[in-house]
Amino acid sequence: MIDFIIKSTASLFVLLAVYHLALENEKMHHFNRFYLLFAIIFSFTIPFITIEVIQEITTPFTSKNAITTEGATMTVVEDSTNYWIITMWSIYGVITSVLLFRFLRNILKLNVKSKSATKITYKNAKLVLLKEKTLPYTFMNTIFINETDYNNRKIEAELFTHELIHVNQKHTLDILLLETLKAVFWFNPIFIFYKKAIQLNHEFLADEKVVQSHNNVPFYQNLLITKANANPTYYLASNLNYSVTKKRLIMMTKTTSVARATLKKGILIPVLTAIVFSLCTKVVAQETNKKQTATSEKSNGIFNKYYEKTTFKIKDKNGNIVTEKKYNDLTPVEAKALPSIISNKKGLPTTEELSAELKKGASEIIEIDVFSPENQKVKKAEGEIYNTNELSENPSYPEGMGEFYKFVGQNFKISKEMSDDKVKGRVYITFTIEKDGSISDVKSLRDVGYGTGEEAIRVMKLSPKWSPGKVNGEAVKVMYSLPITIHAD
Repeated sequence: MIDFIIKSTASLFVLLAVYHLALENEKMHHFNRFYLLFAIIFSFTIPFITIEVIQEITTPFTSKNAITTEGATMTVVEDSTNYWIITMWSIYGVITSVLLFRFLRNILKLNVKSKSATKITYKNAKLVLLKEKTLPYTFMNTIFINETDYNNRKIEAELFTHELIHVNQKHTLDILLLETLKAVFWFNPIFIFYKKAIQLNHEFLADEKVVQSHNNVPFYQNLLITKANANPTYYLASNLNYSVTKKRLIMMTKTTSVARATLKKGILIPVLTAIVFSLCTKVVAQETNKKQTATSEKSNGIFNKYYEKTTFKIKDKNGNIVTEKKYNDLTPVEAKALPSIISNKKGLPTTEELSAELKKGASEIIEIDVFSPENQKVKKAEGEIYNTNELSENPSYPEGMGEFYKFVGQNFKISKEMSDDKVKGRVYITFTIEKDGSISDVKSLRDVGYGTGEEAIRVMKLSPKWSPGKVNGEAVKVMYSLPITIHAD
C-alpha cells in the first residue's frame, strides 16, 4: 500500500508540474482536459507496472556441502498483533466514511433541490428555477438559476451558453471523480490541486465556446467581472463564478499555433517514459550457478581421482618446501594455485585428449608456490571493492555456510499473512564484506513480497562478522551475493 501511494503520488506530482509549466497557458483545452484525467489514471496504473532488468549473480560456495540456492527453510515466527496499524486503519476508516457521507449528502441535496423546484426543458438540459438568489450553476444535465431573474429575462444569453457547455461536455463527471478521490485519499493534498486545475480548464472550455458563439469578447469579459462577487455555489457544481482570474480573461484573446501545440504535446513522450523507467524498473537477479553447481560437484570427483596419487609440496614465501599435502587437504588459496591440466597444450584439447589426460592422472609430485608472481592477484586501489573471482581467498561465514543459513532461519520473521498464504520463493541479496569482516550496504535485488526483502536486509545487519576475502594475504572489501529460500508452510 505504501509503495502504491509513493509511486502514484510521485507520478501525479510530476505530471501536474508539467501541466502548469507547459500546457495550462496554451489554448488546447480539450487536450488539456484529456491530459489531466489521463494523468490520474496513468499514475494509479504505474505501481502495477514492472519492467524487469536482469542482473546475473553467481552464488558463491565455500564447500560442496554448503547450503546455497536451496537455502534453509525459515522458522516461522509469527508477528504479534500490531495495535498501531489497527489504530491507524481505524482512523482512516472513520475519516473516509465521514467524507464519503458528506459527499453523498451534498449530491442528495442537489437532487432534492431539483425535485422541489419548478423545472423547464431548455435545449438538451433542464432549468431548475430557485427562489434563492444565485448565479447559474450546473450539475449533470441540470442548470440551476434564479427564478426571478429568469422570468424578468435578466440572464444573458452568454450565461446560458456557458452553462450548456458544462452540460454537453459532462464536466460534472470530472468533478465527481475528483471528489471521490479526495474522500478516499484525503491524506494526499495532490487531488485538491488536480480539482482546481480541472475546474479552471472547464471554465476555459466554456469561455472558448461563448466567445466563438457570440463574438463579443469585451462584453463577456465585463460580464464575468460584474458577476465575480456573487455568492459562491456548490463545490460539486460547474459554475460561472469559478476562479474569474486574469488567466481566464487573457485566455479568451490568446491563440496557440498548431506547431506550438504539437511541440508541447511532444514533451509528454519523454516525461512519461522517464516516469515509467524511474518508478517501474526493477533489478531482477538471475541465477547462473545451477548448472555450474552440478558441474562443480562432478568436477570435484574427477579431480579427486586425477590427483589421487599426487603429493603436493607447499612452499613458503622464501621458496622453501614446508609441508606436504593430499588434494583434499589443500586450502582454497593453494587449490587456486594448481597448474592447469592443459597449460602445456597448444590450443584446446579434444574430448578424447582430455579424457586420456584425466585417466593418465597427475604427476606424483607437484610443487605449489602461492607466493609466485603468476599466482598473485592484481591489487586494486585502496578502498576499491572486489568480486570473488578477483580474490586469492574467498570470504567465509564462521563455521561454514550451513551455519549461516541456520542463523538466517532462526532470525527471519515470517508474518502470519505469509504463513497463511504458504508463501514460497527466494530473496536475492547483495552485501559488502568489509576488511574486518563486518557486513555493510545490504540490498535486496528481488523478493517475493510481504516485506521479505526488508526482512532479509534486517537479518543480514544482525550477522556476526565473516572471515574477510583476501588478495595475496591482505584483507579487502568484497561484494557478495546469495539467495535465501523461504518456505512459509
